Amino acid sequence: MPYLFTSESVSEGHPDKVADQISDTLLDNFLAFDPESKVACETLVTTGQVVLAGEVKSDTYLDVQTIARDVINDIGYTKGAYKFSGDSCGVISLIHEQSQDINQGVDRGSKEEQGAGDQGMMFGYATKETENYMPLALDISHKILIELAKLRREGTEITYLRPDSKSQVTIEYSDDNVPQRIVSIVVSTQHDDFDGDDQKMLAKIKKDIIEILIPRVKSQLPEYVQNLFNDDIEYHINPTGKFVIGGPHGDTGLTGRKIIVDTYGGKGAHGGGAFSGKDPSKVDRSAAYAARHIAKNLVAAGVADEILVQVSYAIGVVKPTSLLIETYGSKHVDFTNGEIAQKVFEIFDMRPAAIEERLGLRNPIYRETSAYGHFGKEPRKETKVFESPYNGKITREVELFTWEKLDKVDEVKEAFGL
Repeated sequence: MPYLFTSESVSEGHPDKVADQISDTLLDNFLAFDPESKVACETLVTTGQVVLAGEVKSDTYLDVQTIARDVINDIGYTKGAYKFSGDSCGVISLIHEQSQDINQGVDRGSKEEQGAGDQGMMFGYATKETENYMPLALDISHKILIELAKLRREGTEITYLRPDSKSQVTIEYSDDNVPQRIVSIVVSTQHDDFDGDDQKMLAKIKKDIIEILIPRVKSQLPEYVQNLFNDDIEYHINPTGKFVIGGPHGDTGLTGRKIIVDTYGGKGAHGGGAFSGKDPSKVDRSAAYAARHIAKNLVAAGVADEILVQVSYAIGVVKPTSLLIETYGSKHVDFTNGEIAQKVFEIFDMRPAAIEERLGLRNPIYRETSAYGHFGKEPRKETKVFESPYNGKITREVELFTWEKLDKVDEVKEAFGL
């Protein structure tokens, strides 16, 4: 019997994502001026206030208040009417030095023997159902909000949009796990106050989302996904009605509260650890990126159509405590899941320092991950400029989303005789 699966996304203006972006931008600045920085930075945003907290061990010093304000303005919170603005909000910093008890388990005599920054399990997932090896419902949900943000910044076709928004997509699958059709799409977007009839306002917003936004999203998708759109899609556009009060004024935001949006939209599994604000010695982040890198390269090589990778660590211990591969009955090789996991250990060095080196994780590459998901984006090189009143100005050439590279496919094929 056919079944339904749903994923959601939130925009860069969602309060939790505002917090994530501030935390990751602070991390980038620390790493830009001191690549060996140890950072665990948390952010809280609410009406007119930003609170920065966490632990940092670094040779550099930053103007964290200015960095936070710049992020808020970049997102689009620039008007007093939003009750939250980069130029007027208060910024309180409670950041202090990292615990020496934690540091002694991570830093070792040689970089290669660096221990894991925490215990826990991390997951990576990949599926053939999209070109970027991501779950389809999440991929479409992200694209809806990325395009909505473009429309907001263009300010021509839709002129009333504010930064906070959410989306949700439900897809019907056949018994053999093939997407059949899009059943429903939910879009809730913050908007300017309309003078007049609320019903006319809601009708205008619904018309614009369905007739302007959705066609722009659909045009970016491959033909087989476009065919899933149909005249029977149930649209829920701002289903609660008026959505003028939003962002940090409407709801307090915290770093690390959108871990499913950040990963696979409910597909696969999640170990519970958030990413943003954490330097790569924290395996919550680095090992999750490495697990995605493994899963994507295995699926691209043809080992299976769908793969989940679990890896686990003990704090201060160099080697993982376990590695599991789940292929959901979709494998194309004559190996058990356990044998596949053993091969993975031989191909991918999962020690924390090796992951950092392989994926270039000590570079300032994290702001770009902090909205619209950490996975499924195209790897690319970029020039980034960082300025500090204490450290001057530096330019860094960085490679973003290295864990999305299909650079191990040939090695995987050789190992599995594909």
